[in-house]
Amino acid sequence: MPSYPLRILLVEDHPFQLLATQCLLRSFGFEQLTPAENAEQAIRLMTLAEAPFDILLCDQCLPDLPGLELIDIASRQRFINTAILLSGLPLAELSMLQTQALERGLPLLGYLPKPLNKHELSCLIRALSPA
Repeated sequence: MPSYPLRILLVEDHPFQLLATQCLLRSFGFEQLTPAENAEQAIRLMTLAEAPFDILLCDQCLPDLPGLELIDIASRQRFINTAILLSGLPLAELSMLQTQALERGLPLLGYLPKPLNKHELSCLIRALSPA
C-alpha cells in the first residue's frame, strides 16, 4: 500500500470516532496523523508545529468551539493549508456551512457527513496527494 506524506490534524471530541478515523486514515496510507480532542488542544498543537498542517480534518460540533471557527483561526494564523469539515448535521446545514466558508474565504476543501463513508473520505483526501 502506498504511503502519503500529508500531515493531517484530526480534531474529534468523541474518543471512539477519533480512534476510528485515525485507523481509517492509516488504512489509506496516511501515517502523519496528529489527534486532538478539542479546539483548545488543536490550537496548542498547531502553535507548536514546525510547519502548517496540510489538512485540518475537523468535527463541526466541538465542545469548545464550532469547527468552522477553528478553521477560521487556523487559516488566519497560517497553521493549515486546507480543511475538511466532519459532522452528523443534516446535509442542508453542512452545505450552508460550506457556503459560509467560501464567503469568508476559508480554505475548506469540503465536508463529510458522519458516519464517515470510507470511499468519500479517501477520494477527498487523496485529491490533495501528489501522484
